[in-house]
Amino acid sequence: MRIPFPKRKVTRTVAARELAILEATYPQAATALEYQDPFTLLIAVILSAQTTDAGVNRVTPVLFQRYPTAQALAGADLAEVERIIKPTGFFRVKSRNIVRAAQAVAERFGGMVPSDRESLETVPGVGRKTASVVLSVAFGEAELAVDTHVFRVAHRLGLTTASTPRGVEEDVRKLVPREKTRFAHHWLILHGRAICKAPVPLCARCPENQLCPSVPIVQRALRLQRAQPRRRA
Repeated sequence: MRIPFPKRKVTRTVAARELAILEATYPQAATALEYQDPFTLLIAVILSAQTTDAGVNRVTPVLFQRYPTAQALAGADLAEVERIIKPTGFFRVKSRNIVRAAQAVAERFGGMVPSDRESLETVPGVGRKTASVVLSVAFGEAELAVDTHVFRVAHRLGLTTASTPRGVEEDVRKLVPREKTRFAHHWLILHGRAICKAPVPLCARCPENQLCPSVPIVQRALRLQRAQPRRRA
């Protein structure tokens, strides 16, 4: 079942109240990825594509014990890296990406992950979302990464109607005080994982259900689904 998003944004007043509820609900919001420094975070974020943070955390202790630095991973045997990270899925592409990323960090940045977006996005395997995560988590920058959870929850709460991740980022940033921008990403992610799930959110358990414009939309979709005749096996 596909539940449509609201077609209009909520007011800034409602958006502020929604964001305050998220902040109060997830006061310790932080990345679930386990890392030791900017380099290990960078690699973990690249590995997290199309898999869970928990799945990444199961392989990175072995990976980082074997290859703890950019220089070490840059010279890694690709087959061994593939074997270690295989449980994360798409392991052949990911192994090439993380080795190439390590080579770029080692050769062009002296083994240190760059702390500016322009340089960071020149590293293989690093797009805007990955760069935003690294900049916000590792360097404390006011960045907002938009993944599938952030995209979905921001739409359902009526914070945006944008059709692209960049558009969602711009809309949400306008609503969040700069000093809280790097935390808003985690509020939205945690809410998406716990309550505002895909495909059907748990509206009855949601602290936002008195404000959220998606509540009547979800209720209508569920009523229509129940009204449809069941197909015979």
